Amino acid sequence: MTVSDVSMQAIAYAEFHVEDPVKSAARLVDGYGFRVDERYQRPGSGLECSLLVHGGVRLVLSSAVSPSHPAAEYVRRHGDGVAAIAVLCDDAQAACAQAAARGARVVSAEDATIAGFGDTVIRFVEPSDPALAELPADADADDLLELIDHVAVCVPAGELHSTVAVCEQALGLRPIFGEYIEVGAQGMDSIVVQSPSGAVTFTLLEPDTRRQPGQIDAFLDAHSGAGVQHLAFRTSDISTAVRTFGDREVEFLSTPGAYYDLLEERIGSTRIPTDVLRELNVLVDQDHDGQLFQIFTRTTHPRRTFFLELIERRGAGTFGTANIKALYQAVERQNAAAEH
Repeated sequence: MTVSDVSMQAIAYAEFHVEDPVKSAARLVDGYGFRVDERYQRPGSGLECSLLVHGGVRLVLSSAVSPSHPAAEYVRRHGDGVAAIAVLCDDAQAACAQAAARGARVVSAEDATIAGFGDTVIRFVEPSDPALAELPADADADDLLELIDHVAVCVPAGELHSTVAVCEQALGLRPIFGEYIEVGAQGMDSIVVQSPSGAVTFTLLEPDTRRQPGQIDAFLDAHSGAGVQHLAFRTSDISTAVRTFGDREVEFLSTPGAYYDLLEERIGSTRIPTDVLRELNVLVDQDHDGQLFQIFTRTTHPRRTFFLELIERRGAGTFGTANIKALYQAVERQNAAAEH
């Protein structure tokens, strides 16, 4: 059996280690309409856990009962953050064993967990995992979120290509896109790796230390090393999602009006009218298969190391590469405003 034989079906959920799970859950419930599944339990883990669900997106929030628990150390070092990415497969133990045979470092054979990015681990899970239990039939009546589309990860300078190599060899992921991004005097490299099914995708980012320090450097400093910068939630109706979450006091990054002034020249006709995109600050890009629409939240993390993305795909399978520069310019404006 090879790694590619172990079908990675989806990003099942992301687990955050947090200082205060009640407070963290309230932000997601109040802002994004997540529901807390009170049935979720993880006895014997030494963790207080909450399972939050919105459509196909599932998030586990866990905090240590004891200050000596590894989750407490994670929070001390990184602040609240994504500590585990759970990947759905048919046979978790087989997937873990195959990844180990191909060079991955096993963190816990019992939990089918391997080292991932810095202190963020990758956990192989099966449909029987408690976090994937079915919800009541009427629970998803008004859901706007479908799944975790991709995970964006920052790695230290000089580690991008070795990280990609591990993803290829141990996980069977393949690079599907790479780009060098310039924002003013800053620079960064980006490589996207994806499972053959297209269901598991990581966007990997590395700073260019030959240029002025920028957002990736700031993330690595504040986060104390590699880690997850943002999660992208897929939606089938980004306009409604932005309006709905905005009404619930979620703040999104703004986009300069000039971006929309040049949109027709760059894209041509857009499947969401330009005036709506401008009103909502939604970005658009396209590839040979269609268009995608995306927007990024304003970070509320005390260390400003984590945010969320909403993405709607209308055929497009890429990642808005023409928008990456616009994103980082928007973050630069946010950071500048916060300093004054």
